[in-house]
Amino acid sequence: MDLRRPRRPKRWIAATASAVVLAAAAGTWTAAASDDPPAVHRADQVMSIDGVRIDTSYFTTPGTEKRPAVLIGHGFGGSKNDVRQQAQSLARDGYAVLTWSARGFGKSTGKVGLNDPKAEVADVSKLIDWLAKQPQVQLDKPGDPRVGVTGASYGGAISLLAAGYDHRVDAIAPEITYWNLADALFPNGVFKKLWAGIFVNSAGGCAKFEPQICAMYERVAESGTPDAQAEKMLDERSPSAVAKDIKVPTLLVQGQTDSLFPLNQADAAAKAIRANGAPVDVDWIAGGHDGGDMETSRVQSRVANWFDHYLKDDKGVDTGPAFRVTRTLGTGTSDGEPRLTGVTADTYPGLESDDREIALTGRREQQDFANPAGASPPAVSALPGLGGGGLSQLSSLGVGVSLDFPGQFAAFESAPVKDDLQITGSPTVTVHVKSTSDDAVLFAKVYDVGANGQQTLPSQLVEPIRVEGAKAGKDVTITLPAIDHEIDDGHRLKLVLASTDLGYASPATPATYTVSLKGDLHVPTALSEKNAQAPLPAWVWWLPLAGALLALALVATGRRRTTAPAAPDPELAEVPLQITDLSKRYAKSADRYAVRDLSFRVEKGQVLGLLGPNGAGKTTTLRMLMGLIKPDGGEVRVFGHAIAPGAPVLSRVGAFVEGAGFLPHLSGRENLELYWQATGRPPEDAHMDEALEIAGLGDALARAVRTYSQGMRQRLAIAQAMLGMPDLLILDEPTNGLDPPQIREMREVMIRYAAAGRTVIVSSHLLSEVEQSCTHLVVMDHGQLVQAGPVAEIVGSGDTLLVGTAEPVEEPVAEKVAALPGVESAITTDDGLLVRLDADGSAQRLVAELVRLEVPVTSVGPHRRLEDAFLTLIGDSA
Repeated sequence: MDLRRPRRPKRWIAATASAVVLAAAAGTWTAAASDDPPAVHRADQVMSIDGVRIDTSYFTTPGTEKRPAVLIGHGFGGSKNDVRQQAQSLARDGYAVLTWSARGFGKSTGKVGLNDPKAEVADVSKLIDWLAKQPQVQLDKPGDPRVGVTGASYGGAISLLAAGYDHRVDAIAPEITYWNLADALFPNGVFKKLWAGIFVNSAGGCAKFEPQICAMYERVAESGTPDAQAEKMLDERSPSAVAKDIKVPTLLVQGQTDSLFPLNQADAAAKAIRANGAPVDVDWIAGGHDGGDMETSRVQSRVANWFDHYLKDDKGVDTGPAFRVTRTLGTGTSDGEPRLTGVTADTYPGLESDDREIALTGRREQQDFANPAGASPPAVSALPGLGGGGLSQLSSLGVGVSLDFPGQFAAFESAPVKDDLQITGSPTVTVHVKSTSDDAVLFAKVYDVGANGQQTLPSQLVEPIRVEGAKAGKDVTITLPAIDHEIDDGHRLKLVLASTDLGYASPATPATYTVSLKGDLHVPTALSEKNAQAPLPAWVWWLPLAGALLALALVATGRRRTTAPAAPDPELAEVPLQITDLSKRYAKSADRYAVRDLSFRVEKGQVLGLLGPNGAGKTTTLRMLMGLIKPDGGEVRVFGHAIAPGAPVLSRVGAFVEGAGFLPHLSGRENLELYWQATGRPPEDAHMDEALEIAGLGDALARAVRTYSQGMRQRLAIAQAMLGMPDLLILDEPTNGLDPPQIREMREVMIRYAAAGRTVIVSSHLLSEVEQSCTHLVVMDHGQLVQAGPVAEIVGSGDTLLVGTAEPVEEPVAEKVAALPGVESAITTDDGLLVRLDADGSAQRLVAELVRLEVPVTSVGPHRRLEDAFLTLIGDSA
């Protein structure tokens, strides 16, 4: 059966071949490193498509046999380089693979159009035109290559859109993506403000987008309410707009920890594509945009099998189950990482199968609660943009870290369940809503409440609902977020309807909401008989509620607190950082180390630079230092306290890693105040004015962040890390993207912060800047310590001498010095001579020879740049 839809004309598909032009001298072939034959070759080319330069890479293996092609799209804010590993793997498996940087990303030009059918989607058709002309690519007919498309997030959407707009696409495997972008960013008419702001910032700012998209975003961000024009614009750029035309085999991989593109996006796609008669499999992975395990190896293997079956026509290849869901079985005993298992079904059940009714208390009771003025303080569920899956990963282990403010929510609870209850899909409930305002905005969520009262929000997901005409009262059926979660025997379900949520825009006008239940809570239990989940460790369920709420505050500030396992060392109580014999192995390796036997110490008032080539272990060291990953050996102590994930002493640590996602329509000060409110800590503990004075933003604090330069955004992000005045501040590449004046300002910020006796650790690749701003250095290579000590001591140990003279040295004299025994070179400077000695040279002999030549010497001392010292220390690794 031919599942591809018949050819239909499109003006932009019918463009002539002249629309795609290869940039001159762009077809250089290079071998990509590989331990396994056959070797993969990569050709980098820049294609000019209708005046826009699209940066591409083409991966193949040697041989003349025809092979199917695969296009791999990248995620939003990324580039073609992000999918290189998968491209190489598929090329080794016998595919011709083409990757590209979408418009506005990487080295490609043009404006970001959010997968505009006339721009990004049209570009994919031109890339398919190009593939059809490559001698290695198998053709179904002239101009029609056998081709599949895959990608995650932004790249996943282009996979779906390509199949809908171009009949030549034969199979797709989209991952963690959207079916309808308007529904994803404006769910039920509520603006998902934090994720939208992260979207814009990760692209480089509003100016990087097509003008009409930028104008739409600024309009919605300012009003807080999406309008019909905004919804129409995103609808038109969504795969749902061409739902009836996607008729190819589709593997849908969606994340369970994903408040950006939740599981209902994949559900809608599966229903629509299956209705067209195409095969569809659905795979719910443990991770998502909120973090967690992305199961990369397993997913890529399944994608390869999918293409083998449908592109290579290898019917002997098993494409996997129709439905698979990953479940968490607590943590491993040795590394603390979540243990995963998979549960499968022969058919995809959807989100509402095998419904079970759960009675809730207070069914006929009315509950009043407030929408506070300015929608502040907001409740907290997910914290998008923090990375690492902090909240969602904890919730998968049964640790509750959500926050609802008293007086701002209604709650209805069930009786304890008598048998384990496995929820797989979207619970539903009907409520009656009344408001003192015309419209009401509610945030619905279902908690798992343990026997000890601890509550967990599965995957940290919440469903926003805008209720129009609420002043007269209205019945509303709420479809809650889709989850896969087990309610243990004796636990209860708790439905919460809150008036605010940190991730969304709520009405700023104060109002009173009144809600009551109109029926039972309905929960889907499609996979209840297949529940293979092991019991969770006892510590998960007995973690005190107070500790869980404290953990929330520290996830929000990047400083997690739970109880540290080792007793503090009183002798190190005043030492900001002591690392002793620290080691971390690579995953699944017994003898390959990312960090090995690392030891160094940092004292108060120091600005320490952490240096090393790529792969030296710097990032792994910082992650262990911050308690984000567990070492395999050795220990990290901060002010004498051993660091483990969530150690209480991490409250004294602040971190800036890869910038922060600010709301562009708010001022700098408003962003910081909102951030601090989300931590739940008292306002006076923020030391807001002190942090802002050190950051040096001045009057700019009152301006909207969208008007900030990159340097101002970086300083605002560091001010955020400094809130609370942590004693130890960790900065990872704080000068990325800054121009020289901005770098100088950032240097002054670090020096001012340390001047009060606090400690700063900075990881940076700008050696000259580290030399000027740091007092001490730690140099790493291949995971091990190469050298540690004061900057002056490390830099001053070289073979280059600065000879100071009473008057300028003439060039003929410099030539005579250069010809002296033991001298490799000599050049004039404003202050005298810069003399480099060879292996036989010495400072004593040089001085004697200079006196003989009557050079008016006033001083002689070592002179070496940090770059020279660094290259000397790490040798070929640079």
